[in-house]
Amino acid sequence: MSGTRALACLAIAVLSASSALAQGVDASLPGEVLVQPPTFQALGLEWPLQGDANRNASVTIRYRLKGADAWRDGLPPLRIGGEETKYLALDFTPPAMFAGSLFNLQPDSLYEIVLKIADPDGVSGPVEQHVEARTRAIPRAAADGRTFHVYPQGYQGEKQQPAFNGLLAAFNLGASQSDWFNAFGPRVRPGDVIEVHAGTYKDTRFRYGSGIGTLFDGTYYLTASGTAERPIVIRAAGDGAVVFDGDGNAVLFDVTAASHIHFEGISFRNTEIAILAGRKRIIGSEGLVVRRSRFEDVGIGITSDWSGSKNFHIADNVFIGRQIPDHLMGWIGRTWQAFPDFPVPLRSNAAVKVYGSGHVVEHNDISHFHDGIDHATYGNPEADAAGRIIRDRMPVSIDIVGNDIRDVDDNCIEADGALGNIRILRNRCFNQAHRSLSAQPVLGGPAYFIGNLVYHAPEGGSLKFTANSSGIVAYHNTFIGEAHDMGPVSNLHFRNNLFLGQGAFQEVFTVDTFTNYSSSDHNGFRPNPGAKDSFGWNSPAAGVVADYRADRVVRRFASLREFSSATGQDRHSIEVDYGDFVRASAPDPKDPRRFYAPEEFDFTLRPKSRAIDAGAVLPNVNDGYTGRAPDLGAYERGRPMPLYGPRKE
Repeated sequence: MSGTRALACLAIAVLSASSALAQGVDASLPGEVLVQPPTFQALGLEWPLQGDANRNASVTIRYRLKGADAWRDGLPPLRIGGEETKYLALDFTPPAMFAGSLFNLQPDSLYEIVLKIADPDGVSGPVEQHVEARTRAIPRAAADGRTFHVYPQGYQGEKQQPAFNGLLAAFNLGASQSDWFNAFGPRVRPGDVIEVHAGTYKDTRFRYGSGIGTLFDGTYYLTASGTAERPIVIRAAGDGAVVFDGDGNAVLFDVTAASHIHFEGISFRNTEIAILAGRKRIIGSEGLVVRRSRFEDVGIGITSDWSGSKNFHIADNVFIGRQIPDHLMGWIGRTWQAFPDFPVPLRSNAAVKVYGSGHVVEHNDISHFHDGIDHATYGNPEADAAGRIIRDRMPVSIDIVGNDIRDVDDNCIEADGALGNIRILRNRCFNQAHRSLSAQPVLGGPAYFIGNLVYHAPEGGSLKFTANSSGIVAYHNTFIGEAHDMGPVSNLHFRNNLFLGQGAFQEVFTVDTFTNYSSSDHNGFRPNPGAKDSFGWNSPAAGVVADYRADRVVRRFASLREFSSATGQDRHSIEVDYGDFVRASAPDPKDPRRFYAPEEFDFTLRPKSRAIDAGAVLPNVNDGYTGRAPDLGAYERGRPMPLYGPRKE
């Protein structure tokens, strides 16, 4: 079954499966596999389920390129369903299903996928389902579109034709800095390319009768759309820097009424919002592409909280915000209250904030914002009059990969408000005033945090998995900073991570979970020296699968051995220290405001580290490990290092 056909089947949406769930029935009755919107390198899947009240069913995945000989194992999908999220405006319970992702795929490629369910209590119907799904092609300019040339005001040199004075005169049939500023319809059509030549484009927006068409508010309203195959492309011509200066305005580019617009090689500066791509429950765009561009002196780089936003590609850009340039400072918390510049003012909110599906935010360089990359905290997913989630408005299947984020005064990356198959992979996070990676909350999941490096998060530690979040998977991360006071959460799973205490909190690892099927194993811990309690695991009483009403049993432990023996968690985990790395040390707790540079450290493992070969095999996650078993942490010894930030062309 193709991905298109799977999406067409959504009238029998996955949420309806929960209403038919046979209470107390342990045998499994699976529905039809659904394929979520694809990205370039990942596919998200859902397999609705009835029965399995005792949650002992399991699913395996195999996949291959269409027509290839060899099959590969995928990471088993996560069993979700019934986890309650009640937090502020949220009141959500996911239906029963298995949900998960295939990673590291090739763009624009068709895959065959086989899912097989097993249940000791029996399975009603076929135990295997076969689907086909294609990853998305990386969007490109059309080869045969018209080309227009834009020059700044006052340009005196030779011009390539057709030539226009200012962007709006090329995009539309004309531009006026008078009452006629909005009179001209679009000139561009799908496939066209606008080459913007070197210069600074800063309109005289307060001078009536002069300028390049952005009267008073200084906003470029783009209202013509391309298509996925034939986008409208606005790109630097290659003859020097192209700068659009907002002169301190509210919004520089508004593309909420335009889809499949590409920006390439452009600099955006001196504005509150550089690119506005969607407004909640009002309007928004699809297929926005922003690549190899620069954002500086901006309040927000790119934002959309329209639930219909789809398939953005935000890649290889540089974002520089307005927050404190030379030291770290938070907006709340005991760590910061003694300093004279507390609290830090909010001058730059987030580099990127998105909602919707199919987005890819990859290999950006981000610094000096409140947050780095955020999933918008939208509220409950959009539903129809009958209360059924609208499938093409679901916040699912989003990739946040390879970004280099530092010097932010709240969180590095937030998955807050996402529904499932949000994939936060191989990012580097340095210097966060508060917790680095956030799920506050995820609504059912899975939310994958895989291969990330976190260093120096003095207030709260590395992770903010809180607010009744559910369906969180954290594999192969290196966390320099405590995973402290996580919860309450549900269906939370840790494997192959390194957690090294930095002295900000007593415990190095504490979890508060509603579900006794949360799990943790094959990790490496560095407890803080002299701590009375180093581990904690609060959960329902023994024998209770999940409980969202009663208080959890509170447990604290001085050692890893005591923790493992009492809870059954982390039975294969080990203790590590900073000496396990080639070159690393803890942040100085006496100087939380310090900015650390990634170049100061080398977090690869030393040859004799106990963390080498100490991990569990995770198909499609740590394929290609070099020893007897995978190493712990973000880096496998002997394998290439991840690339953070913009890639070379």
